[in-house]
Amino acid sequence: MALFRERGYARTTVGEIAARAGLTERTFFRYFSDKREVLFSGAPMLEALIVEGVASAPAKSAPLEAVVAGLLATAPMFAERRSFARRRRRLIAAHAELEERELIKLASLAAAVAASLRKRGVADPTAGLIAETGIAIFKNAFERWVNDDEQRDLAEHVRATLRELKGAASTKR
Repeated sequence: MALFRERGYARTTVGEIAARAGLTERTFFRYFSDKREVLFSGAPMLEALIVEGVASAPAKSAPLEAVVAGLLATAPMFAERRSFARRRRRLIAAHAELEERELIKLASLAAAVAASLRKRGVADPTAGLIAETGIAIFKNAFERWVNDDEQRDLAEHVRATLRELKGAASTKR
């Protein structure tokens, strides 16, 4: 992130990233396919937290409740990372290729959540619909969290986003 800030994302090379990390380019490529992937290296951990949270939800939980449990499980991971997340989000928003990679990450998360729901006995296409809805809740809540000057935690934003969604879907207004 420091190099991207100093030199700009487009002008930063893999060689510079590797050198700053005390690695050779060859070693860099053992871990990352390109410089974009440096910004997405936490995706497997995020996916594992959400999937485990879905799997660990009480058996009687409705599918969306199980997904929300998975989303809430990520809050501790982000608790101390708001300033990094803000910088990362600004960088991604400024580059179409990074936005594309972010969408791929979110689609991968949705697929993993759908698979977790199917393991809980949720049939398709419902598993896919609920997984996509859950990822939309996460994306919206994360954006709110990143931009929250009041420093509320991610879990609070997930719950608020879910309440808004339920309110918008309700016939009682």
